[in-house]
Amino acid sequence: MNKILAGFVLLFSVNVQSASWQITFPRPLETASTIDEYPIQLLSLALDQTGVNYQLRPSDNILPKGKALDRLQDNREVNIVWGMTSNQREKDLLPIRIPIFKGLIGWRLLLIRQDMAERFKYIQQFDHLVKLSPLQGRDWPDTKILQSNGFDVITERTSTVLMNMLGDAQGDFYPRSIIEIWEELAKSDADNQMQIQSTLGIRYPAAIYFFVNKKSVPLANLIKRGLEKAIENGTYEALFVENYKAYIDKSQIETRTFYPLKNNFLPEKTPLDRKELWFDGRLHTPSHP
Repeated sequence: MNKILAGFVLLFSVNVQSASWQITFPRPLETASTIDEYPIQLLSLALDQTGVNYQLRPSDNILPKGKALDRLQDNREVNIVWGMTSNQREKDLLPIRIPIFKGLIGWRLLLIRQDMAERFKYIQQFDHLVKLSPLQGRDWPDTKILQSNGFDVITERTSTVLMNMLGDAQGDFYPRSIIEIWEELAKSDADNQMQIQSTLGIRYPAAIYFFVNKKSVPLANLIKRGLEKAIENGTYEALFVENYKAYIDKSQIETRTFYPLKNNFLPEKTPLDRKELWFDGRLHTPSHP
């Protein structure tokens, strides 16, 4: 076994005889949603493209995102995590720079209380929206993005608490991505009388990547090779469409006004010039490989 593999043999092993790759991802906190299931589907697709034998399994313990990233950096319990990229995260871990949700995480609809619906009808430009107070997670990268674009953001730690705060009128709206908002609304307390505002949205470039430990270069190369092959043969796009076409259609993007925000926190190596990696507001029907 070479020196690169020796440091992380307990978490990720290449058995020379069977060529079996053992890959452990964080066990999610709650009942799996599409935002938890889709990355696993995509990872499996990428590995299938390479032709290697592999085993994907959740960690023994439930791992919230922050703890999972810490474990990955320490090379314990897991050897792959997906999450929003940042300069610090790319220093601590090894990113595979293909946005696994095609940047759809940065397309945000506005969750509001029903009693605010009339007020939002009068928002005709960004200067009107920025006067309202959005809710967002205390440590989420999105919070800094909103603040840097002029919003007075009200923060808390968990999505559940933020939903309750919105229902209690402790904020004006809660921006959530197209891949999150529909399921979250369905699971919310009906007494809160929430709805998705029908005419507006915000969007900014944002990428969720697969991350591995800095020493796991062979694993990163394997996954990247598989993802690139899936992009080339159309199976990457097909999986994306299969998972998110219904949400995109329901969002009625073509009739909404999306206010573009700057994201000054994107790492320099974010592949913004590769148009095929990003959702551009339209679904592209993939050709069969």
